[in-house]
Amino acid sequence: MSRALWMLWVLGTIISLSREGALDQASSLSCDITGVCDGSSRSLNSIPSGLTAAVKSLDLSNNKITHVSRSDLHGCVNLKALKLGSNGISTIEEDSFFSLGSLEHLDLSYNQLSNLFSSWFRPLSSLKFLNLLGNPYKTLGETSLFSHLTNLRILKAGNIYTFAEIRERDFSGLTFLEELEIDASHLKKYEPKSLKSIQNISHLILRMKQPVLLPEIFVDILSSLEYLELRDTHLNTFRFSEVSINDTNSLIKKLTFTNVEITDESFNEVVKILNYVSRSLEVEFNDCTLNGIGDFDISIMDKAKQLGNIETLTIRRLRIPYFYSFYDLSSIYSLTGRVKRITIENSKVFLVPCSLSQHLKSLEYLDLSGNLMVEEYLGNSACEHAWPFLQTLILRQNHLKSLEKTAETLLTLKNLTNLDISKNGFHPMPETCQWPAKLKYLNLSSARIDHLTHCVPQTLETLDISNNNLNSFSLILPQLKELYISRNKLKTLPDASFLPMLLVMNINRNTINTFSKEQLDSFKKLKTLEAGGNNFICSCEFLSFTQEQDSLSQMLIDWPENYRCDSPSYVRGQRVQDTRLSVSECHRVALVSAVCCVLFLLILLTGVLCHHFHGLWYMKMMWAWLQAKRKPKKAPHRDICYDAFVSYSERDSYWVENLMVQELEHFDPPFKLCLHKRDFIPGKWIIDNIIDSIEKSHKSIFVLSENFVKSEWCKYELDFSHFRLFDENNDAAILILLEPIEKKAIPQRFCKLRKIMNTKTYLEWPTDEVQQQGFWLNLRAAIKS
Repeated sequence: MSRALWMLWVLGTIISLSREGALDQASSLSCDITGVCDGSSRSLNSIPSGLTAAVKSLDLSNNKITHVSRSDLHGCVNLKALKLGSNGISTIEEDSFFSLGSLEHLDLSYNQLSNLFSSWFRPLSSLKFLNLLGNPYKTLGETSLFSHLTNLRILKAGNIYTFAEIRERDFSGLTFLEELEIDASHLKKYEPKSLKSIQNISHLILRMKQPVLLPEIFVDILSSLEYLELRDTHLNTFRFSEVSINDTNSLIKKLTFTNVEITDESFNEVVKILNYVSRSLEVEFNDCTLNGIGDFDISIMDKAKQLGNIETLTIRRLRIPYFYSFYDLSSIYSLTGRVKRITIENSKVFLVPCSLSQHLKSLEYLDLSGNLMVEEYLGNSACEHAWPFLQTLILRQNHLKSLEKTAETLLTLKNLTNLDISKNGFHPMPETCQWPAKLKYLNLSSARIDHLTHCVPQTLETLDISNNNLNSFSLILPQLKELYISRNKLKTLPDASFLPMLLVMNINRNTINTFSKEQLDSFKKLKTLEAGGNNFICSCEFLSFTQEQDSLSQMLIDWPENYRCDSPSYVRGQRVQDTRLSVSECHRVALVSAVCCVLFLLILLTGVLCHHFHGLWYMKMMWAWLQAKRKPKKAPHRDICYDAFVSYSERDSYWVENLMVQELEHFDPPFKLCLHKRDFIPGKWIIDNIIDSIEKSHKSIFVLSENFVKSEWCKYELDFSHFRLFDENNDAAILILLEPIEKKAIPQRFCKLRKIMNTKTYLEWPTDEVQQQGFWLNLRAAIKS
C-alpha cells in the first residue's frame, strides 16, 4: 500500500514539473489579441508547448532551438507565419508541419539543415513565402521540394559555402515567382533548363562569385525573367560566347549589378548581353569596381547600338582604381544615343565631357548627386548643343558656390524645367541672375542662404528653400504653386499677396508663434499647409481658431500630432488640439470689465454707506487724531495761554462776542478767552489752529445750539475734543446750552458727547434776566475749577 502511494507521489511530481516547464516555456512568448506571438531572442531551447489555434503568427528566430517535432506545432491550425530563422535546427520530423495548411510565411534560414525533404512542405498548400538561405545543404533535396507549393511567390534558397549544384528537377512545379533569390556563391554545376521550368520570374537575385555558369543560366531565364540582379560576382574572367536562342522574345526589363568587379574586357562581354534584349532596358550598377582604363571594344559597342535599347542607366558609388589613366569614353558614345535617364551618384564625377553631353541626344533626366562638380567644369559639361532635351538636372551635394555662375552656365539647356542644386554653398545670393526660360522647379534647400533676392526666377511653380537661415520671405512669385520653406527662422507666414497662385506650403520647424484664420483665408487657392514643429504660443485666440475650425484638419496635413504648445510654460509640449486654458486667461477683457464694475459698485456702495454712517467724518477724525498724537496729550502748565477756548457757531457770534466776552473779559479779575476770529494765526491750517488753541486753553467752552450742530467748523472743534479731551476723562470741557436742543439732533457719531450730556451737568442760558447773573457766576466758577 505504501509503495503504491509512493509511486503515485512520484508520478504527481513529474506531472507537476512538466506543467511548470510548459508554463515557463509559454511565458517566454508575448502575444497580442490578434494572435501575433513574439518569442525571438529569448534563448529558447525548444518550441514552447501548449500552442493553440489562437496563434496566427509565431516568431521564434534567434534562439537555440535544435529540433522540431511533429507535436510542437500540432495545435497551430490557424498559423499563417512561422519564423524559425537563426536557430540551430538540424532536424525536422516528417509530419512537423502537417497541421499548418493555412501557413503562408515560413522562414527556416540560417539553421543547420544539411538535408531538405519534400515531406516537410507537402502539407503547406497555402505557402507564399519560403526562406531556406544559409543552411549547409549541398542540393535542394533528392526529390522536388516545391512541386506542391502552387501558391509560392517568394523563394530564397542556397548558401554561401556548400550549395554546389542546381538540378533540373529542383524547381519543377513552380510556374510563377515574384522573387527568387539563390545564393550560389560556390556553384559548381548547373543542369540546363533547371530555371527554365519556371515560366515567369519577376525578380531573380543571383549570388555567384565566379561567372562560369552564368551564360547557361542566362539562356534559361531570358524568356521568363523580367529583372535580373547579380550580386557579389567577380566578372574579371567573364566571357559570354554567342549562343543560339530560338525564342528571341526577351522579357528582361532591368539588369542590376551589386558589388560586382569588372574589367574592360568583361565589360565588353556584358554589353554583348544587350544583343539579346529586345525591349527598353534599365541598367544599374551599385557599389561596383571597374578595374580598367576604359579601353572598350568599339565594334562590340556599335553592335549593341543596333540591338540594345538602354533607356535608364544608374551608377552608385562606382570605384575606378585607375581613374587617372582612364580614356575619354568616346568608345561608348554609340551606346548613349537612346538613353533617357542617367543617375551617377557618389562616384567622384567632376566633369562630363562636352562631346559626351552632345551625344546624349535623348537624355531627359540627369542626376549627378554627391559628386565633385564645380561651376567651371559644369560649363564644359553643359556646353552648346549638350543635353538638348534635358528636362531635369540634379546637382545635389556637389561643390557649387556661385548661384549667379551656375544659373548662367545652364542657359544652354533650353528645355530645362526642373533643377535641384541643394546642399551646395550659395552664400551670399546675388541680386539678379539669368536662368533657363522654362525653369519651373528649383531646389535650393540646405544651401546656407540667409536672405532671398530677385535672383530667384519669376517663372517658378515650385520652390524648395528648406533648411536655410531665412528670417523672412518677401519675394513676389506670381506663378508659384508649391513652396517648401521648412527648417528656417521665419516668425510669420509669408504675405499671401506675394503668392497669389499658391496651392501647397510646407513651413514646419520654423519659429512661428501663431497664425490666424484671416491669414489662411488670404491664401485664396491654398489646399495643403504643413506648419507643425513651430513654437506656438497657445493664446485663447489661437486655440479658439484651431479647435473650432473643422475644415482645418483637411488643410493641415500634419494636424494634430505636430502642433504643440511652446507657451504658456504649464502647457508646453501639449498638443494644440488638446490644450485648454483657464477662463481668466481666455476672457481677460470681460473679467477685467467685471472686476471694474464690481469695484465701481463697491466704491459706490462704500460712498453711500460712508455718507449714511458718516464715514467721511470718521476719516477726518482719524487724520486729526493722528495729527494730535504727534503732540503731547496735555500741554505743560507754562504753555497755557487762555482761560478758555470758545467754540461756537458764527450765527451765535452776537451772544458770544457781546455778552460772554463782556461778562468774562471785563470781569475783575478778567478771563482771557480764545476766539477763532480774533486769536487764530492767519495762514496756519485751521485744524492745527483748533488743536493748538484747545491745547493752550485751560478749559474749552462749547456754546451748543441748533446752529452749533449744523456748523462744520464747530464739528471739527468738538471732534477734536471728542478724541483728545474726553478721552482723558477730565472736566476741561464746559457745555453751554444756549437754547433747548433735542438729543436726537446731536449726531450719533458724537456718542461720547451724548453720554456726557446724559451723565454730567451743563449750563443752560436762561431767558429770564433775573437768572442770568447766576448763570455768569456758575460759568466763572467752572472756568476757575
